[in-house]
Amino acid sequence: MKLVVTIPAFNEEKTIGKVIRNIPRDCCDEVEVLVIDDGSTDKTVERARENGADKIVTFKRNLGLATAFRKGIETALEMKADIIVNIDADGQYDPNEIPVIIQPILEGKADIVLGSRFLGNIEYMPIQKKLGNKLATKITSFLVGIPISDAQTGFRAFTKNAAMKIHVLSKYTYVQETIIQAVYKNLKILEVPCSFRKREGKSRLISNIFTYAIKAGLVIFKTYLDYKPLKVFLFLGGALFLVGLLFGARVLIDFLQTGGVHFLPSAILTAIFLIIGFQIVVLGLIAAMIGTNRRIMEDILYYQKKSRYK
Repeated sequence: MKLVVTIPAFNEEKTIGKVIRNIPRDCCDEVEVLVIDDGSTDKTVERARENGADKIVTFKRNLGLATAFRKGIETALEMKADIIVNIDADGQYDPNEIPVIIQPILEGKADIVLGSRFLGNIEYMPIQKKLGNKLATKITSFLVGIPISDAQTGFRAFTKNAAMKIHVLSKYTYVQETIIQAVYKNLKILEVPCSFRKREGKSRLISNIFTYAIKAGLVIFKTYLDYKPLKVFLFLGGALFLVGLLFGARVLIDFLQTGGVHFLPSAILTAIFLIIGFQIVVLGLIAAMIGTNRRIMEDILYYQKKSRYK
């Protein structure tokens, strides 16, 4: 059983060495550390190499966390990983807890394991980030229909099979997208408590909580739309259609009573809402057909990966 620990890193020269040194090398038959350098301009690569990284992939420029995560998964599969653990380079997650993260996978109880900060111990987290994390988690949990306490965690483990089924398309963040995909691909997700320490310096990903909320929200909406387009379009189109019927009820009642149309603005609004609502429902049907093709393409991609990484 081979474990590959992936560490996306961007300008983390102060902490990445300690993270690598504290990764337990005896929790699997074979353990390797993979660092994805996301265009760092400091000595992140040098510190990673000095402290025992087995492989380092370097981007020429900063491409973002989601791209670094995706590259880490692909490279870990190329390294013949049976289990992949992703952990941040900033030292907020404790690498010594990796055996706890992978235990449900070793026991065959999970395909993906999330290290939950809210089930564990949080040394420090700014109140705005805590509220933002909880809100995004509530939204993600509602959309996928399973209880999740920490959808934002960057400390998570994947089986080889789960890693091959997940296709990260976002360029900003992967945390919500991977959960939504996993649920709709019938992968088993479990959470285990993890500790979360105070960060040294500012966050590279969440420098502005409002910007993060907007971008993460768009990722959640787009990913959900990819897998449940008909449900989304039926809701939007049905809502507009209902509004049109409400406006139209007044016009219809007046017409039946007087034989004429005296509420012309309402009649025009009725027609507009009914037409737009119907068009949105039709778009939903088209999107659902496209979604069917997407699932076929994802199955083909999965089997290609399975053949490539066997």
